[in-house]
Amino acid sequence: MLLAMAGAHEPGEQRRAHRSRVVDLPRPESRVVAWCLATLLCAGAALGSINLLVEGAVRDGASRPVYLATLGGCVLLAAVLLVRQRVGEVVTGAVVLVGDLVYVVLAWATGDPLRHAPPLMLLFCCFVAAWFLGARWLVVHMVAVVAACWVALAGSYPSTAALLVQVAVSATMLDVATFGVFVLRRRVQRLLVATQELSSTDPLTGLANRRSLVEQAPRIWRQARRDGQRVGALVLDLDHFKRLNDEFGHAVGDAVLRSVGAALAASVRPPDVLARTGGEELVVLGLVSDPGEARRLAERLRLAVKGSVVGQQRQVTVSIGVALAGPATGEDAIDALWRLVDRADAAMYQAKQGGRDQVVVAGSTVVPLRRAANGQRSADPAAGGMA
Repeated sequence: MLLAMAGAHEPGEQRRAHRSRVVDLPRPESRVVAWCLATLLCAGAALGSINLLVEGAVRDGASRPVYLATLGGCVLLAAVLLVRQRVGEVVTGAVVLVGDLVYVVLAWATGDPLRHAPPLMLLFCCFVAAWFLGARWLVVHMVAVVAACWVALAGSYPSTAALLVQVAVSATMLDVATFGVFVLRRRVQRLLVATQELSSTDPLTGLANRRSLVEQAPRIWRQARRDGQRVGALVLDLDHFKRLNDEFGHAVGDAVLRSVGAALAASVRPPDVLARTGGEELVVLGLVSDPGEARRLAERLRLAVKGSVVGQQRQVTVSIGVALAGPATGEDAIDALWRLVDRADAAMYQAKQGGRDQVVVAGSTVVPLRRAANGQRSADPAAGGMA
């Protein structure tokens, strides 16, 4: 039910601007909606069938067949929803309005709507509308509730004034309950969205974190297989970052990471995933057609860091390792992700050993570094502890 993170995360002002463009909250899964609608339709039909057992509850004549047909229609509609198992907001809104109409028909078929078909029966429709519909459909339903109460109770009161009072009380109670549940649902959804964002975002840079990178891997591997492209992984590591931290302090180091993150976020392609995986190491994951395209992207990112404000002020540079893989059918995307990142990581260490501030594309001779069970890179003696 939550929004998936797609593409690079924007740090700072860019990330806040992106959130301001998101108007709609995430919709519930259509399969869940279909099951809930079908369950409520069957429950409503079961409760409505009790009137058939109560003497005098349903009027004689044509009312009884109409009453039975309406209940049967609810069960049939529930069966259709269970078969389809996928409904959108328009279908959900239409089912809610059908429910309002069903109440009117049942109230007409009963001899005394106040006793055997009270407006409280509309609570089924009200709760569905409040939990599954957007604001526009909710307003339509709330107006329909007023009309349904008026039509259903019209024959139960001798004067228009008395009818108006009862409709006002019943419809107001139902609409207030509907709106209250709707507001509660929106609040819960916002909290869930905020929670997911916190769990998938690096708090310092505003970029995606390791968890988000892992979540995006299956999507990227599927797209690569579908489009016949390769998956490219770029591992970026700031040069001499430990020395910068020791010389100027962690506050300056944090500011450098935020600035570098902003520069990279402005340079990656929209479909790419840019994530901070730990310390001064960042990973870019995306689709490429050949090693040349991957190298050009890496060079663009290297120059973006070097040419950024902090890069010129603090002489910050970055070493980048690049690795490509063609997704194989049936392979686990998460395992393939870390194998690919390990190769790019090894290429990055070659860039460090070659003088830093450069790009190295992994070839068949590049041996990946060992990665611990938690996904962290193990120490590399050959690198000499270089940062």
